[in-house]
Amino acid sequence: MDEFELPESRRANERLHTLIPGGAHTYAKGDDQYPEHLAPVISHGRGAHVWDVDGNRYIEYGSGLRSVSLGHAHPRVTEAVRREVDRGGNFVRPSILEVEAAERFLATVPSAEMVKFAKNGSDVTTAAVRLARAVTGRPRVAICGDHPFFSTDDWFITTTPMSAGIPPQTGELTVSFPYGDLPATEELLTRYEGEIACLILEPAGHAEPPPGYLAGLRELADRHGCVLVFDEMITGLRWSEAGAQGLYGVTPDLSTFGKALGNGFAVSALAGRRELMERGGLRHADDRVFLLSTTHGGETHSLAAAMAVLTTYVEEGITARLHALGERLAAGVRSAAASMGVADHVLVRGRASNLVFATLDEAGRPSQPYRTLFLRQLLAGGVLAPSFVVSSALDDADIDRTVEVVAQACAVYRKALDAEDPSAWTGGRPVKPVFRRRV
Repeated sequence: MDEFELPESRRANERLHTLIPGGAHTYAKGDDQYPEHLAPVISHGRGAHVWDVDGNRYIEYGSGLRSVSLGHAHPRVTEAVRREVDRGGNFVRPSILEVEAAERFLATVPSAEMVKFAKNGSDVTTAAVRLARAVTGRPRVAICGDHPFFSTDDWFITTTPMSAGIPPQTGELTVSFPYGDLPATEELLTRYEGEIACLILEPAGHAEPPPGYLAGLRELADRHGCVLVFDEMITGLRWSEAGAQGLYGVTPDLSTFGKALGNGFAVSALAGRRELMERGGLRHADDRVFLLSTTHGGETHSLAAAMAVLTTYVEEGITARLHALGERLAAGVRSAAASMGVADHVLVRGRASNLVFATLDEAGRPSQPYRTLFLRQLLAGGVLAPSFVVSSALDDADIDRTVEVVAQACAVYRKALDAEDPSAWTGGRPVKPVFRRRV
């Protein structure tokens, strides 16, 4: 097995852990998510490629945790940002860009009537929960238990293994329902009749919504008097320019956007029905809701980035390109896995614009050691891929090279499956799940 070493990245990771808890500002970027001593520390990126501090170039997938969907340093976005940086970034009163960005967003997502911008996904999902509790007067939040992440805030993190520091009483107010199961959701709403403020979920994930499911949730929310919230952090722009709600034709009361919205710049959005959103404003007679009040929510360069992204998606058909690239990649990976005899062990799942892969062991069970092997081989071949989520900056040559590297990785995978001791191939400590109680 070829040796692949990253000495400068290894030293940089040590420095990161010395100064930053967890060694990264997002747990999903931690070096525990990569094979031991093989977590590249990035120097810079352009388009669909990044370079690490050791000088290696990679074809990158899942860019910026799905946020950089147009590719790094996209000229249309960077030009919009540069233009505003020279004009000042934050003022004591709203910038005209705040209304222009709102108009652009609402024109792209016409199912929403008002929008408020912030910086992080957690900002806006928590604002949606608070708003739902305020307008319904109810304490409980119902989350989709099949979706991995909604917020860094207590109402969600209390449901994960990393709940240290959160009072147990907080967790009692968050309940869960299974995706795609309307009867189970209705049973939950009936069990806590008059107590559930909102249903919050990703409208779609690795599988398409069952026929009638989202419309059924809309009907349940209406009948039980709770707020329907779509978390469109991932589906926003990647499913359609108007998000999953635009694709599937079901309008939530509130929805949250981020990730692709800024192409790497910090911007998120809470959007929804005017009647609800106004409760966070000044034009109503009810108790005021402290909805979102962020010093940096109106930063001009981030809003300019969002406007450039929205315009680029609409004018250049980016969503369709993401699907075409993903379909080419998925077909290539499946063919490579089949040719090496591991089609039942290396699986590609999800919508073409949002592909992930699964690594299964000899018995067909999800395996972190085999994921470690697969990631190790991809890295050695110049592919940085915690997922197979594409950006529009990829070209056919990038996809073809990725498939070649996947084929090489699958050949090693086959050897490990056939070995008496697979650990000789997987090597080192396995990559770890983000959510775990102990280190």
